[in-house]
Amino acid sequence: MLRIAKLTDYATVLMVRLAREPARCFSAVQLSDELGLPLPTVSKLLKRLLQAGLLTSMRGAGGGYSLAHAPRAVSVADVVSAIEGPVALTECSLGKGSCSLEKNCATRANWQLISRAVRVALEAVSLADMALPRMQSIRMPGLQEKTQ
Repeated sequence: MLRIAKLTDYATVLMVRLAREPARCFSAVQLSDELGLPLPTVSKLLKRLLQAGLLTSMRGAGGGYSLAHAPRAVSVADVVSAIEGPVALTECSLGKGSCSLEKNCATRANWQLISRAVRVALEAVSLADMALPRMQSIRMPGLQEKTQ
């Protein structure tokens, strides 16, 4: 099964919460309590997101963390990259020289194409989109929401 790591999922939850009130500063404790995530995990993720330039921090009373950019300007791909590194489904999708089988591999070009499609899909969804109650604003060819 292909899946996003749990820490990346938690980071997305944190970022979406911040996107719902982009002008507000949140402490790690506030976010941990509100989202039901362990404080050490929240602190670790906030630090990584800050290092990636997706957050800003302010010290002191009333300080905390807030988005460094408008919610519409931050994509899910940005969050995934901040936590997991470049979006690539296979080693060879990262670039030349990253796989020992590269020289004789007949699937490399196709894996690169698939990785690019996943990356483009993640780049097409912003934090503002994720903060909506459902996928109403996300329109991508070939992706249709099923209704019950």
